[in-house]
Amino acid sequence: MGHCIDGKEIARQLRAELRTEVQGLVAEHGVTPGLAVILVGQNPASQVYVRMKKQACADVGIVSFSHELPQETSEEALLSLIYTLNNHPDVHGILVQMPLPEHINSLRVLEGIAPEKDVDGFHPNNMGLLAIGAPHFKPCTPWGCMELLRISGISVAGKQAVVVGRSNIVGKPVGLMLLAEHATVTFCHSQTPQLPEVIARADIVVAAIGRAEMIRGDWLKPGAVVIDVGMNRRADGSLCGDVAYDEALPRVAAITPVPGGVGPMTITMLLKNTVIGAGRSIA
Repeated sequence: MGHCIDGKEIARQLRAELRTEVQGLVAEHGVTPGLAVILVGQNPASQVYVRMKKQACADVGIVSFSHELPQETSEEALLSLIYTLNNHPDVHGILVQMPLPEHINSLRVLEGIAPEKDVDGFHPNNMGLLAIGAPHFKPCTPWGCMELLRISGISVAGKQAVVVGRSNIVGKPVGLMLLAEHATVTFCHSQTPQLPEVIARADIVVAAIGRAEMIRGDWLKPGAVVIDVGMNRRADGSLCGDVAYDEALPRVAAITPVPGGVGPMTITMLLKNTVIGAGRSIA
């Protein structure tokens, strides 16, 4: 029977460490980490995420600057706000909640955030630095995946790692991070033939495809480790990952549940990046 990797508990431990770190920055340098969160429009899921991020900031002592803009906000107005925040000394991180309304070019907006305040790690400069092995900020969800492995005592070096999914947000960067930790990495996606056979060779599987329980338990190598980034809703409204958890659990060494696995780590790493940004502002 596999071990369930408890993302909630690991996130709680990391946030306790961050709280102490923030207290140190305030006491020793008079610097309170600040995160600006920008939400455009009324997307209900985005509103929930933004609320969670603000609560998480308050929990560790980070100040959040909230900017909730109407749906019809122009790209120019949004970029103007971002440029103002780029130059605001109390703001150490800027997060623009995705998705943006269709009339706004998301890439242009991401490029508008100063790379030294891009705590999501999505700016092309930061993605490029990650690719050459010198990250400035690591993207939050992939870094959360790597922290789950590290804190669970799972060594990556020399392992066969299969990443299912090739998005810029999770698939590509987590593959680069695994490579930096000396794993042999295979990327799979919708065009990969014989997907079950490729997954069967993996010591570590990172599933990030967004298809409910697509990866079946018998596809997995006995003793493999599974990090399930998927967050899907079943017909009955319940949440599930990209891996059939109940089938996988008896077969694998360790697996993250959905919910309660990678999710809590994503916001925790966002907080960590903001604290790192505040620390760099002192130098």
